[in-house]
Amino acid sequence: MPEARIDKWMWAARIFKTRTIAAEACKKGRIHINGAQAKPSRMVKPGDVIQVKKPPVTYSFKVLQAIEKRVGAKLVPEIMENVTTPDQYELLEMSKISGFVNRAKGTGRPTKKDRRELDDFFMPEYNDDFDFDFDDEDSDDEE
Repeated sequence: MPEARIDKWMWAARIFKTRTIAAEACKKGRIHINGAQAKPSRMVKPGDVIQVKKPPVTYSFKVLQAIEKRVGAKLVPEIMENVTTPDQYELLEMSKISGFVNRAKGTGRPTKKDRRELDDFFMPEYNDDFDFDFDDEDSDDEE
């Protein structure tokens, strides 16, 4: 049965942009194979389920082919199957929605779009179409 190193497989399957980043994720404990924490040199085989923690979501992938050579994006469905649960995607959507309100300190200035969204959120527009005019009251007092 063919096997491949987990760091090479994740790079080849385009889960990570570089093999170095894939190896770092393994060393930091963000990669699990069938529920067990994986080192970069750990071998994967078809049928293994890999959990990848990219906060706030934990993605799950089922290995269909063990490869170590990077392939085109169109061939990725032949190599792995995304078995991430729908609740993880809901978590991702919730973090995107609440992300601009609870900005972590030190993550930089909000973009112009972020600032406009914050302004709309905290200060909704009110129509000042009054039936009366404030200036009329002042003119009555002067008489």
